[in-house]
Amino acid sequence: MYITPGLNEQYNRTSYLRKELSYPQRLDCGAGIPMSIVFCGICPHPPVMVPEVGQGRDNEVANTKKAMLELGRRLSESGAETLVMISPHGTVFSDGIGINAEKELSGNLGQFNAAGVRFALANDSALVQKIQATARLQNITVAGIDSALAQRFGVTTELDHGIMAPLYFLREAGVLHIPLVHVSMGLLPFYQLYSFGVALREAAAELNKQVAVLASSDLSHRLTSDAPNGYHPAGQDFDHLLVELVRAGDVEGICGLDPELAEQAGECGLRSIIMMLGALDGVEITSEVLSYEGPFGVGYLVASLVPGARDEQRRLQDKIQRLALDRASQKRAAESYPVQLARKVLENYYHGRRDEFKPQRVLEELAERRAGVFVSLKKHGQLRGCIGTIAPTQNNIAEEIAENAISAAIRDPRFYPVEPEELPELDISVDILADPEPVRGTDELDPHKYGVIVSAGGRRGLLLPDLEGIDAVEEQVAIARQKAGISPGEKVRLERFEVVRYR
Repeated sequence: MYITPGLNEQYNRTSYLRKELSYPQRLDCGAGIPMSIVFCGICPHPPVMVPEVGQGRDNEVANTKKAMLELGRRLSESGAETLVMISPHGTVFSDGIGINAEKELSGNLGQFNAAGVRFALANDSALVQKIQATARLQNITVAGIDSALAQRFGVTTELDHGIMAPLYFLREAGVLHIPLVHVSMGLLPFYQLYSFGVALREAAAELNKQVAVLASSDLSHRLTSDAPNGYHPAGQDFDHLLVELVRAGDVEGICGLDPELAEQAGECGLRSIIMMLGALDGVEITSEVLSYEGPFGVGYLVASLVPGARDEQRRLQDKIQRLALDRASQKRAAESYPVQLARKVLENYYHGRRDEFKPQRVLEELAERRAGVFVSLKKHGQLRGCIGTIAPTQNNIAEEIAENAISAAIRDPRFYPVEPEELPELDISVDILADPEPVRGTDELDPHKYGVIVSAGGRRGLLLPDLEGIDAVEEQVAIARQKAGISPGEKVRLERFEVVRYR
C-alpha cells in the first residue's frame, strides 16, 4: 500500500496554469525601455495592526503602524499614478502568476471581525493587460483572474488581507486616490520571479506611466515558542539576514537566499520581495529600513526603496538566472546515490523507456536489503509529490526506491502528475525506514527523531520524522490520526520508526 506522508504545506495550490490556459510562443524580451518605477517598498500585512481588528493589541505593533504611515506618505509624494501590490495570500499558482482582472477591486476584513473596514478601488486594466504581454516575452505565464476564471479555479477575486491590511494605512496617508493592481505571488524559481518584476517595469514604461510597487511580506513566523508555526532558530537568522540585505540594497544577496533557510523560517513573502526587486533592475537604489519588530513571533519589516539613476552594473537579471542555474547544477552533482537512482528512474520513465525503469546495477547495500521507502519531490521549495511504503513491497531497497519514485511523480492524489519538462527542476529526497517498533505512550516519541504510525483496526496513518513545522508530539500524532480517519477519542496503537534521509 502506498502512503502519502501528510506534509503541511503553506501553499497547497495544485492548479497549473499551463495545463489550463493556452499561450503563444514566448519571445526574448528587448532591453533599453526607460524606467517608469518611481517608488518601491516592503510592507507587512498582519490584520492585528488594524485598530478595528487588533482591539488594543495593535498597540503592540506601534512601530510598524508608525512606519506604515511614513511609507504611505513617501509613496504619496512619489507622484505614482498607479499602485501595484504583490501579495502572498492571493491566487497562488505553481507555474505562473495570477493578476486580478476585475474592473473594480474590492474586499473587507470581515473574516477578522472587522467588516466595516472595506475597500473599493479602480483597477488599472491597461497596465494589467500590458504586464501580461511583457511577461510572456519573459517566458512567464500570467493569468488575468476575472470572475469567470476565478470560478473555474475555485478561487475569489476579492482583495486578500495581504493587500487590505497595508491599504488601511495607505488610506490613512492619503494614497488611495490612484488605481490599484493586485498581483499574487507565484511559486516560480526566484530568477523567474525577478524577471516578472522586470516585465512589470517594462509594461509601465511602455504605457509611460509612473508606477509604485509594494511587496506585501511578513517575515519569519517562527521567532518565539508561541509563534504561529512554533519556534525555530532559523527564524531569527532569516529575519536578521534579510533585514540587513534590504538595508544594504543587496539585490543579489536577497535573490540568492537559501530556500531551505526560508522554509525553516516559515516566512511569508520573500517571493513578493523578489518580484518587486525586479522592477528596480538596472538602477541605483536608495534603501531604508523604516522599522522591524516581531512581537507576535512573526517578523514585520517596513522598508522604502527609491529608484535612482540608471546603473548598468545593476542590470542583474541575466546574472541572477545564471547563478541560480549554477547552484542547481552543483546541487545535482552532490546528490547521494539513492537520490541519483530515483532521478535516473524518473528520467528513464519519462523518456519512453518505461520497461527499463527498474535499476539493473545498484550498490550492494541497496540490492541485498529490504525496507520501506518514501520518495519526496519538491519544486522550487514546494512539495510536488511524495509517496512511500511503511513496509517493503519489492525485492530490495533499490526497487522500492524505483517504484516509489514513479508513484510520487504520477500517483500522488494531491497533485497533477509531474510533466517531463519539470524533471530538471525537481529536488528529490529519499527516506529509508527502519522497522517500526511499538511504544507504550507519547512520552516515547520525538517528532524530530522518530516517525509515527497510528493504528486503529485496519486504519493506519503515518507521519515522517523531522518535518518542517511539526515540533510537538501531540501535533504529530493528531496529523497521523487525521490521515487515517481516526477520531481524537479513539484508542490507538502507536509505533515509532527511524529513517535515514538522503538528499
